Amino acid sequence: MFLSAQEVAKMIDLSCVRTISNKTDIEEMVKAAKEYQFGQVSVMQCFIPYTKQLLAGSPNIRIVGNVSFPSGSDSTKTKVFQAQDMKNEGCDEIDVVLNIGKLRSGLIDEVQADLNAVIQVIKPLPVKVIIEVMYLTPAEVEQACAISVAADATFVKTGTGWADRPTSLEDVKLIRSFVGDKAKIKASGGIRNLETLVAMYQAGARRFGVNLKSGISIVKECMALPEGVEV
Repeated sequence: MFLSAQEVAKMIDLSCVRTISNKTDIEEMVKAAKEYQFGQVSVMQCFIPYTKQLLAGSPNIRIVGNVSFPSGSDSTKTKVFQAQDMKNEGCDEIDVVLNIGKLRSGLIDEVQADLNAVIQVIKPLPVKVIIEVMYLTPAEVEQACAISVAADATFVKTGTGWADRPTSLEDVKLIRSFVGDKAKIKASGGIRNLETLVAMYQAGARRFGVNLKSGISIVKECMALPEGVEV
C-alpha cells in the first residue's frame, strides 16, 4: 500500500502552540497549510478567531483547539467553559489534556468524570485526549487509555509536545495495545521526517502533530517519491 503526499498531508495537524507562537507564526502556518493541503492546523485559543479569518475560503483545512493545554490541571468547570467557547469560535476539532496529576495520584474516578463532562460538551466534534505517555508507567498508560475510550474519545494522543522527550515508536505501540480499534491514535512530538511518520503509521497512528518546518519537509519527501510512500 502506498500513501500519496496529499494523503500524508491530510493526516498531519500542523502545530503552532508554543508559548512564543505569534501572529506571524500563525500566518506562515496557514499559508503552508493552503499550499501543501495539510488537513488541520492546531493553535492556542487566543488565535482561533484570527486563524478562522485566515482560513476563510479554505473549508478543507480544519482548526484544532486545545483545552487545558498543556497541563490538564484546570477545574472541570473551566475546561467545560473553554471547550464550549472554542466550539462557539469555530473549532472543527478539540484536543483535551487529561488531568495527569490526578491520574498519577490514583484518582481515576475523578479523572473519568472530568473527561466525561468535557467530551459531552465537545460532541459531536472529534476529540483527541492527550495523555502525556512519556510521563506515565505502562499501567498508567493503560488507565489513561481506558478512561479515554470510556469517555468516547475519537483519538488518544501521545503528548503535548512539551514533554522532556519526544514520542517514541514504542509509545505508539503501547497505546495501540490498549485501545485496539476502540479509538484512533495521534502521535505528537519529535516527528521530524517521513521515515518516523511511516513507522508510527505502521504501528497504528493515523494522525500526526508536527511543527511547520517538519511538516513541509515530510510532505516534500513524499512528493519526491513517484508512487508515494509505501506503508
